[in-house]
Amino acid sequence: MKDAAHGVNLHTPETLAEMGQQRLADYLRALPADRQTLLLNQLQTLDLSVLRAASEPAEQRGRIEPVFATTLDEIAQNRERYTQRGLEAIRAGKVGAVMLAGGQGSRLGFDKPKGMFNIGVTGTLYIFECQIRNLKAVTEQAGAWVPLFIMTSEDNCEETQRFFAEHDYFGYSRDHIRFFRQEQLPVVDPDGQLLLNEDGMILTAPNGNGGWYASMERNEILNDIRSAGIEWLNVFAVDNVLQRIADPCFIGAVLDSGKESGAKVVAKAAPDEKVGVLCLEDGRPSIVEYFEMTDEMRSSREPDGSLSYNYGVILNYLFNTACLDQTLGVALPLHRACKKIRHMQPDGTVVVPEAPNAYKFETLALDLVRLQGSCLAYEVERSKEFAPVKNKTGVDSADTARELLRKNGYTL
Repeated sequence: MKDAAHGVNLHTPETLAEMGQQRLADYLRALPADRQTLLLNQLQTLDLSVLRAASEPAEQRGRIEPVFATTLDEIAQNRERYTQRGLEAIRAGKVGAVMLAGGQGSRLGFDKPKGMFNIGVTGTLYIFECQIRNLKAVTEQAGAWVPLFIMTSEDNCEETQRFFAEHDYFGYSRDHIRFFRQEQLPVVDPDGQLLLNEDGMILTAPNGNGGWYASMERNEILNDIRSAGIEWLNVFAVDNVLQRIADPCFIGAVLDSGKESGAKVVAKAAPDEKVGVLCLEDGRPSIVEYFEMTDEMRSSREPDGSLSYNYGVILNYLFNTACLDQTLGVALPLHRACKKIRHMQPDGTVVVPEAPNAYKFETLALDLVRLQGSCLAYEVERSKEFAPVKNKTGVDSADTARELLRKNGYTL
């Protein structure tokens, strides 16, 4: 921490010890003066609220109720009107898109940014290429570019930018693409102790996808968004290779509804499918993760026999920027994820774990939905818009995504 009035760094071995970080305090005392300064300067920039989050109990949920979507049939009946309204918004420069591309492809056995993964078979078709192709279909329909903001992590930012440049941005306008970095959060062990990386600095990891708008502010992008008159941002995950981005029909439906936000959803394939479900929580839009659902919620049905909690989110949201501005001062919940984390001990020994040994902390985009006053659930066809590439084999793998791409006319 730092005294804002005097620019004095208030972190010392003594204050760290008072925070319960005795191991780090001892390590700091043993460092040469120049290394101490580097580490203290890093600590000054870090969000150490994770030290409280490491010991806080799980958040208690409010009163949960079902949300009923604008269905495929309803959308089909109004498609022309919704689409025209969405195209008008795009042509007026009111719509931008945000790609969440900070993740690595480690679960795919791929040690580069996930978007660089080649999903092609006889040729190359990169995940990034799929996303740009999907967006270009809309810009060609509208006859106007959609500004694209690509969130990277500290680890993959430079590699991602080089990759896009080497591939000439896959035919998209370079003038309408901006890259920015998401924030990092410290990593702690099960006892809440800060860990070190192999350079002897505090080990950090990307802070999850929920902080994308706050990261845009820190990267000084929001002033440009406001001056350009962008009123809506379509944020989406990089790994769903079939999703439609800046979809005019989706945009038009949200505008027509008068709601503050929109979420693309798919009907659940089974009551126990492992997807987050869009609901109401204390009267506001919210997402309940599959592991939070009770047996009663999973089995509850409406009079027509359909599941009450039926609509799973696919991480494709539309947000109003004026409403997002109101969330900038709100601290999103920090979610813990126990991972295998390579790190350095204070004595210089490098630990390469064989089992999960530390906690990363992440904010989630679903928690940003909870800060909106209202949200339109917009149903899409699973086989046409939901092909996530998360696992090396099995469900939601490269193979299942390839099968769906072929069904949708892609040559692999």
